[in-house]
Amino acid sequence: MTDTTSGRTPIIAANWKMNHDHFVAIQFTQKLSYLLDKKDTDGVEVVLCPPFTDLRSVQTTIDSDRIPVSLGAQHCHFEEQGAFTGEISPAMLAKLTVKYVIVGHSERREIFGETNEMVNAKLKAIWKFNMTPILCVGETLEERESGETDAKVQAQIAAGFDGVAKEQIARTVVAYEPIWAIGTGRNATPEDAEATIGVVRDAIASVAGAEVSEQVRIQYGGSVKPGNIAALMERPGIDGALVGGASLDPDDFARIIRYRS
Repeated sequence: MTDTTSGRTPIIAANWKMNHDHFVAIQFTQKLSYLLDKKDTDGVEVVLCPPFTDLRSVQTTIDSDRIPVSLGAQHCHFEEQGAFTGEISPAMLAKLTVKYVIVGHSERREIFGETNEMVNAKLKAIWKFNMTPILCVGETLEERESGETDAKVQAQIAAGFDGVAKEQIARTVVAYEPIWAIGTGRNATPEDAEATIGVVRDAIASVAGAEVSEQVRIQYGGSVKPGNIAALMERPGIDGALVGGASLDPDDFARIIRYRS
């Protein structure tokens, strides 16, 4: 089932960041499955992106209980193997049946210094192992207030998709996450979020053409909560959400998934 206005299936992903040990992760996943009915996930793709130490536990819980959610990872290196202490390769993730990998999250860019070039290399590596990237783009408060939002996301899209095949771009998920709204309690209005997502879609069209751009699912991420998800998802340009803090509680995350109720 797809969204009737855009033809794109909504995708809601939980980014737990550095939270939940593997015992809590198992409990969360099991409780989420009890909270959701089949109708809740029929028309929405749900993704859980736990920390690396939880991946195997969440994977086995999803598989053994046949829970209708996909497994995602928060990050990976762009090399398949090598002397990169502390890093995780895309090959390792693929062996765990990871389906999605977040790449270029603002915290990776801002705190760990990931460049557009690194993001591009990771995106290509993720596709090499038949996983789907969730490419994050977004601006800081300073950039927003100085009118640089459009230029910032356009540059991130152009660099992120540089040298990527059109058929891969079409299947990539893009998350617009205004950095100023992450974990602050502030969020863009649905109208503002949709407007910037329109800029993102136009930027994709500049790289890969309008037909490809219309196939790309674009999420909003930035203090998404049960109280604002319905208003965001009512906007035809918004295809889902990348959820941070509100995804740590299974009750809250289930309410977000059930935004149509």
